[in-house]
Amino acid sequence: MSQIQSSAKNLNLRAQVVKTLLAVQNGQSLASVLNQHINIISERDRGLYHELTLGCLRQWYSLKAITLPLLTKPLDNEALESCLYLGLYQILCTRIPAHAAISETVNAAKQLGFEPMSGLVNAILRRVSRETTEFQTALNNTHGLPSWLFKRLKKDWADLLPEICQNLKQVAPLTLRVNQRQISRDEYLDILDEEQIDARPCTLSDVGIVLEQTGNITHLPGFEEGGFSVQDEHAQLCATLLPNLDDKVIIDACAAPGGKAAHILERFNPKKLIALDHDAKRLLRVSENLERLELNVDATVEIITADATTWVPKELVDCIVLDAPCSAIGVLRRHPDIRLLRQSTDIQQVVDLQKQILKHMWQQLKVGGTLLYITCSILKVENEQQMVEFFAEHADAEEIKIDANWGIEQIHGRQLLPEAHHGDGFYYCRIQKTA
Repeated sequence: MSQIQSSAKNLNLRAQVVKTLLAVQNGQSLASVLNQHINIISERDRGLYHELTLGCLRQWYSLKAITLPLLTKPLDNEALESCLYLGLYQILCTRIPAHAAISETVNAAKQLGFEPMSGLVNAILRRVSRETTEFQTALNNTHGLPSWLFKRLKKDWADLLPEICQNLKQVAPLTLRVNQRQISRDEYLDILDEEQIDARPCTLSDVGIVLEQTGNITHLPGFEEGGFSVQDEHAQLCATLLPNLDDKVIIDACAAPGGKAAHILERFNPKKLIALDHDAKRLLRVSENLERLELNVDATVEIITADATTWVPKELVDCIVLDAPCSAIGVLRRHPDIRLLRQSTDIQQVVDLQKQILKHMWQQLKVGGTLLYITCSILKVENEQQMVEFFAEHADAEEIKIDANWGIEQIHGRQLLPEAHHGDGFYYCRIQKTA
């Protein structure tokens, strides 16, 4: 890695992208390195840096699949591998002219200290640029997932597998949730229309809007005043599945970054909402969001840094929203680094943690109270199977069926899969305490 430590400021944009891709390959999340990396990039190049980084991660395993046959022997070099994928991504998935993509990427390989191998990068990229159509077809025909994940999804969703794989390769839409306390969806759509910002109403969420163009969210009308939040359409369904929470006490058990808590406060007037999370830094986001949305005016909300497997409230509560820690496979489109970071061995650990939180939180619920179990996963072991075990072990639990025109009914709960131009993968199961 020492070669790569050359002064970051002198590297071209492609070399900067490769450095970010290397950080992810070495187990760092994109969120943890992005700000530091993007600060080195000039303002005008940041959009391209962002697109190339996220695009490469999104297509990583597809690019890998079409690159392998082009190599006479394995590269065994993460930086060169990243250079190749980055070059291929530009040629096959962007409008960047092939000659520019090739020369900039070959230069990046040299700048990163791999001059002797830059000829190989050049030769492979030139070949792909001559046979673009064939390689584009090959790229589109790959499933684009790590093999362990592909096998799991094949087991869980055999009939829907090709569609799921293709949908996970897409860019997720940018979705807003209007703050009903301040403005109606129709009013906000009119404002966007006046500003000539392309938008459409969501189909499942009655407060959701999909933006048809990207841009800086903070520059949208009404952001500072708290007129809306950014939240996936399928995540917005959470608040519609809850009973009337006026004058009730609620725990949002894994609250950060606060989208669900905010939505509950926009819809209801609870006596108290306890936003719980083990990550103090992420809880700051909760208070910032609630402040911007003007939702914590009369100290209804208590924000607590604590572990949901052990924390106990002063008294039993009426409702618990448990957006459980999960593999996040349902939100791969938004967090493409998960493709590289998540390992097969992580799944059982997360299932065990969900089970612990569920078991402990269930004890904090009043008889007659509701627990809404949520994940942003599409793996049955975290969702349907987790619930099958929960009901087998809790005689005092009864499922309240979700009667809805969305998702796929499971043994327990409903599963939403990631859909092109629509929401991410989410699972919901509603449970009532009977004794």
